[in-house]
Amino acid sequence: MDWGNVSVEELVEALQEVDWTTPPRPISEFVAKFSVPRSIAKWESRSKCNFYYYRTNYFILLAVILEIAFLRNPLALFAVVMAAFCIACLNDSFALSVSHKITKAVRRISPQLAAKMRPPMMPVIRGRPAAKRAVYICGQSRKLVVFVMAAVTCLMWFATSAFLTVFGALAIALACIILHSSLRTPNLKARLNTFREEFRAVWRTYGLKALGNADMWPAQTSAQPEIP
Repeated sequence: MDWGNVSVEELVEALQEVDWTTPPRPISEFVAKFSVPRSIAKWESRSKCNFYYYRTNYFILLAVILEIAFLRNPLALFAVVMAAFCIACLNDSFALSVSHKITKAVRRISPQLAAKMRPPMMPVIRGRPAAKRAVYICGQSRKLVVFVMAAVTCLMWFATSAFLTVFGALAIALACIILHSSLRTPNLKARLNTFREEFRAVWRTYGLKALGNADMWPAQTSAQPEIP
């Protein structure tokens, strides 16, 4: 595979289709040989090849750097989780499920408080609700709950410096990945692996086309007029 002729869009599509469950490359191979590319074209081809071949190693490297950053600032991890939870509450099914689980847990401790956490009854006219059913979380409007959680999350991001922690870790990981993919000399195993992946992709496409033609064959034969 000539990686110099592969565009960024084609590389992204290849990464979407490839198997990400493959084990990472050994450390001895990951840091085996480095050299400076001789030209921009060589650098571009090498970067794409290494990014495709060492994708699992780069993902693990990103996870390790984020883990180290959160170990140094544990409150930043809590702020990130709060932000993710706030965004997830915008989904109706998730919000209703969370409200149901919280109400069920509170009912074991205080049934009176759990009764107050029920959503209000919607007026019914001629067997239909008078208005569109709103989503409530623990008896409160979801808009109010999400607004309060978003305000608290913003304060936590500011107080814990979560923004600097997360984006600093991402910047360091991205710099390490770009540096390694630019300087790691592609070995013969990487080239053979890309050729094998390309052959699998071509064979998969050929099989799908053959299957589609086989499905269309009975329709084509039935559409032919009968010869008297």
